[in-house]
Amino acid sequence: MQDRSFLRRAQVCGALVIAGLFVSLPAAAQAPGPMATPGSLSAPSSASGSPVPPACIIPPDQARLDYPLPHTARLLAAGKPIKIVALGSSSTYGAGASSSAAAYPNRLAQELARRFPGQEFTVLNRGVNGEEITDMLKRLDTSVLAEHPDLVLWQVGTNSVLRDRALPPHVGELHEGLRRLQASGADVVLIDPQYAPRVIAKPNCENMVKLISASAKAEHINVFHRFELMRRWYSASHLAFETFVSADGVHMNDWSYACLAKALGMAISEAALRTTAIAGGAPVRPSATTVGPQLSR
Repeated sequence: MQDRSFLRRAQVCGALVIAGLFVSLPAAAQAPGPMATPGSLSAPSSASGSPVPPACIIPPDQARLDYPLPHTARLLAAGKPIKIVALGSSSTYGAGASSSAAAYPNRLAQELARRFPGQEFTVLNRGVNGEEITDMLKRLDTSVLAEHPDLVLWQVGTNSVLRDRALPPHVGELHEGLRRLQASGADVVLIDPQYAPRVIAKPNCENMVKLISASAKAEHINVFHRFELMRRWYSASHLAFETFVSADGVHMNDWSYACLAKALGMAISEAALRTTAIAGGAPVRPSATTVGPQLSR
């Protein structure tokens, strides 16, 4: 990742982009097991020598989904438990994090619990290292639908990009998965690839991001644009890759998983509140102390 020519290729590609442990607690997340070796976190040091993480700045447009989340909103308004399943590969499982507690699904459970005090959330981590869309479809029934989720967060695309897979077959696979998830009655949010050196150096990185957005739009499904969020950390916030990407040049780290969860929590909250307002239902208000762009670490 430190090779200059490699970083130049990564920057060029990035510049082209415009675009089941179940615990019944107020918020619980499934621990997937032992984590991969974490990457280093590069950040300014305090006087004591401890790393000082940068602020997690989330632009407003990054915390807004295109479509409401009607099923989730109804449960929030009624004060009923909400089960979320996070489907994906290693960046859902939590590769690069220091522990399972630092993976984004666990962080998201905590974030939602802070935003909606007293509301019961369970977030199940169904990430499997190395999987592609085809692999996830094979276990969709057993790993996801069997849990009867209220909201599914489906992270896709990264491994196919890294392995230089042809993109056309992914169109049909995405549509199949989205139709099956929608038929279950769950709300669905797709999460696109991460903006990381080894990903953006691949020629199909931009096309995969566009393919996911187009497929979701055709099915009226939300996309959380992780790629764009991370690109802003690099290009607008001027954070070094080492600050938010592990040493392998692919996976996120503790700071970026936490910031991702913060942004997802904001987006889910906004979409649910918007749905309630449109339906004219009783207002559901997140905790005033947790609304904001900063991430306390």
